[in-house]
Amino acid sequence: MRNNVYFIWIVLLLLGISDKVDAREVTSFNSGWEFKKGPFSKDAMQSAQKWNSDWQEVTIPHTWNADDMQKKVSAFYEGVGYYRKKCTFPENMEGKRIFLRFEGVGACAEVYVNGYLVGTHKGAYSAFVCEIGSQVKFGKENEIIVKADNASRPDVIPTNHILFGVYGGIYRPVWLVVTEPCNIVVNDCASSGVYITQKNVSKKSAEVTVKVKVDNATLVPAPMVLENAVYDGNGRLVKKHSQSFELTPQGVQNYSSYFKLNNPHLWQGREDPYLYKVVSRLVQNGRVIDEVVQPLGLRNYEVVAGRGFFLNGKKYPMYGVTRHQDWWGLGSALSNKEHDFDLAQIMDIGATTVRFAHYQQSEYLYSRCDTLGLVIWAEIPFVNRVTGQEWDNAHQQMRELVRQSFNHPSIYVWGIHNEVYHPHGYTAALTQSIHDLCKLEDPDRYTVSVNGYGHVDHPVNQNADIQGMNRYFGWYEKKIQDIKPWIEKMEKEYPWQRFMLTEYGADANIGHQTEILGDALNWTSPFYPETFQTKTHEYQWSIIAQHPFIVASYLWNMFDFAVPTSKRGSMAARNMKGMMTFDRKIKKDSYFWYKANWSKEPVLYLTQRRNALREKKETSVTVYSNIGTPRVYLNGKELSGVSKGYTDVHYIFNKVVLNDGKNVLKAVVSYQGKEYEDEIEWNYNGECNREADFFEHKTEHGSW
Repeated sequence: MRNNVYFIWIVLLLLGISDKVDAREVTSFNSGWEFKKGPFSKDAMQSAQKWNSDWQEVTIPHTWNADDMQKKVSAFYEGVGYYRKKCTFPENMEGKRIFLRFEGVGACAEVYVNGYLVGTHKGAYSAFVCEIGSQVKFGKENEIIVKADNASRPDVIPTNHILFGVYGGIYRPVWLVVTEPCNIVVNDCASSGVYITQKNVSKKSAEVTVKVKVDNATLVPAPMVLENAVYDGNGRLVKKHSQSFELTPQGVQNYSSYFKLNNPHLWQGREDPYLYKVVSRLVQNGRVIDEVVQPLGLRNYEVVAGRGFFLNGKKYPMYGVTRHQDWWGLGSALSNKEHDFDLAQIMDIGATTVRFAHYQQSEYLYSRCDTLGLVIWAEIPFVNRVTGQEWDNAHQQMRELVRQSFNHPSIYVWGIHNEVYHPHGYTAALTQSIHDLCKLEDPDRYTVSVNGYGHVDHPVNQNADIQGMNRYFGWYEKKIQDIKPWIEKMEKEYPWQRFMLTEYGADANIGHQTEILGDALNWTSPFYPETFQTKTHEYQWSIIAQHPFIVASYLWNMFDFAVPTSKRGSMAARNMKGMMTFDRKIKKDSYFWYKANWSKEPVLYLTQRRNALREKKETSVTVYSNIGTPRVYLNGKELSGVSKGYTDVHYIFNKVVLNDGKNVLKAVVSYQGKEYEDEIEWNYNGECNREADFFEHKTEHGSW
């Protein structure tokens, strides 16, 4: 229940428009929509016969790219789609302020009410608000049209579909917000209108300031009382502040309340994600006319170069994953159920921090991270390419991200850009300008920019608080083991740098298996064995764990995702660097590697279960166990000669000789009075080369 309390405005009590209108009503506006894929000429839109035919009934969230963007290379529809909804607003709404709040429309939107343009928005991933009351016909049927367009354009980030697809449609929820003429602002970049800052946070005390933006849409000043109250996790009032004023109709006004909380209960990540709540109420003539509830997690973040990440003065492990939002068969049109599933896997693997890449993600997701204790990185989609025309839109999207997500205690850093370079001067200037914007809007959080090159003095670097680098040793460059000398060189040359390894890893097609591996794999090959991904993560995590110079690391990626412009590893439109498959059904070996190293939950796991057709009679067996040394049996006979691998959870049995035909492997550990087991089956039918067999099959039978 607590999770939903802190979610901005989202009160799931009503499914439609009620006849009863209170101070502020927030209701779902997701049903009763129709969809038509464009494009249409202006004349066609004006033709009643063409316009009124072939509409498809849909429920929001919805995308038109759930299928085509995931299956074929560059064969997806990017362009215009239309959404239509007819509804009647009751007559007692007249005199109220009426807003439509869209959480996400891919990628550019125009909103019309009864033929009048009431709002536009550029950017697929941030929310936006349209005030529609002046165009509504009360007591009569109204027609709402939303034109969505996900075509790439040089002035809107991301400027292409190369790193990931920008799904078209109203793919996140829509809300109807109804308020009195005087309100806590709804249309301040679609934020809550409430901004909570905290200073000097410790176990002894914390200073909290609550700034509320209020607006008067009448023509005369109105006497108001603003109440700000802090409640603890059990709903008990901690402190309250009230102030009276005349609210002028001449623009939005800001009012603040200051609190000093003694002996506060701190928000301590996954260990103790304790949340207070702040309730802001606008009172007129003794009646509450507006109310907004926001989360308050009291915490102090500090990133110390060469030492690590500190949460409330204690060093905090930054076990990081990244997450793209799309799902197989759904695209980006997700319900809270899908978000909850993804977060459950992230929690299960033992992650403590998440980089939500490469764009603003669901408000619900951020709110759940508040309650789960995940330390998160939120960013805008300034990625991959620079056009020279995205300056204004990049600033707009960052401003929206910061204001909409300002009060989430889980967010510690704003991500400015990822792998954008030429022209260097323009890119550096834009990065620095967005950094300055972040500091103006939110001086208490860090900023970060990410480079794919391996040296700090690259021309676009050093324009944010934290320098991130993406490195794929063994995959796009050099050998797996080259991560070690690179990090050691960075430590020596740039000891002052707040540095994070922000992407690393390798692709894994679970249909591709081999035990014959080198130290590098040509990513342009059609053969992407899962075993190479496992080898990469085993070694590279062991190096990362030994080097506190890497303040935080983020493996790429938690889940496979769609890349609609490329075909790699014999799979169209797919990046397969995930720890789990795109459909979320299979956890790859690398998933259990990290779970064993990170999680406090018991893990016992035999690797290479999908590599069941063995190429060598004499082979090795690898077990991940964080509950002690495993006993391993081959066909009922216990193996000897176990050795430790790269970390304390890594156990290897070498020179294991398989029988011809079926072989059963069983691992057993007794831990805290309970016996844990894992069992897999291998088959050996003579020496072979799986990769060579793959290429022979591909040559004879075409691409898989």
